Amino acid sequence: MIHEPNVVTVSRQAPVALITGASRGIGRGIALELAKSGYNLVLNFLSNELAAWEAKALALAALVRPASQVEIFPADISLPHDREQLLSFVRRQFGRLDLLVNNAGVAPQLHADLLETSEESFDRLTEINLKGPFFLTQAAARWMLESISQGGLADYRPKIIIIGSICAYTASVDRGDYCITKAGLSMITKLFAARLADADIPVFEIRPGIIASDMNAGVKEKYDHLIAEGLSPIRRWGTPEDVGRAVAAIADEHFPFSTGEVINVDGGFHLHRL
Repeated sequence: MIHEPNVVTVSRQAPVALITGASRGIGRGIALELAKSGYNLVLNFLSNELAAWEAKALALAALVRPASQVEIFPADISLPHDREQLLSFVRRQFGRLDLLVNNAGVAPQLHADLLETSEESFDRLTEINLKGPFFLTQAAARWMLESISQGGLADYRPKIIIIGSICAYTASVDRGDYCITKAGLSMITKLFAARLADADIPVFEIRPGIIASDMNAGVKEKYDHLIAEGLSPIRRWGTPEDVGRAVAAIADEHFPFSTGEVINVDGGFHLHRL
């Protein structure tokens, strides 16, 4: 089990990002890009401590501001106690939260036909992919509103980003439970965007397409073939860096008059073509 680092005094003016599921894949790519943007980072992970330490080392190497910090913290976002402990750690360590990136998620353990999907699989995906992000966003939003009302933080413009998927609208009948959770994340984005707009807290969904990551390693040959045949207009795999750059663009205030938006990072997969 990882030991919490001692609480240290850090600049309360440096922005802080919490990234869930940040030990590998898309989450790690996001961490590296936010490090380049000068954020203090808290990288959440669940089961792979070695990967989390590797992600921390890479993020530290990418930092543009040497005084910035990168911390890792294990938590299962599907569990109320773990969500509470995660945010408490961020509060103790940094005293602020400028950006929440809801990235943590899992695929079905077994791809099953829609008519064979089990309640066990449905419940697992719903707890981790949907319920966890909803209630973590709720708690983070309350803290952000509290910070705004109290004042005292220079240039405080908090934001929330949800990492969705093209499965939000693409029917994949051998993983219907996964598709349902990703569709739900899209509505979570809209709901919180509407609720938090008056406080000037924008909420975005980033919707990756076929991304080269551990999650897709088992279907590489299948997608190599589909991409070569034109599955997406841009005929290559997406990378975690592609997604990270989209997150960084939001974090760096490049969309000041937008909220509730879906940013597709999918090589044009979403386009309807004749």
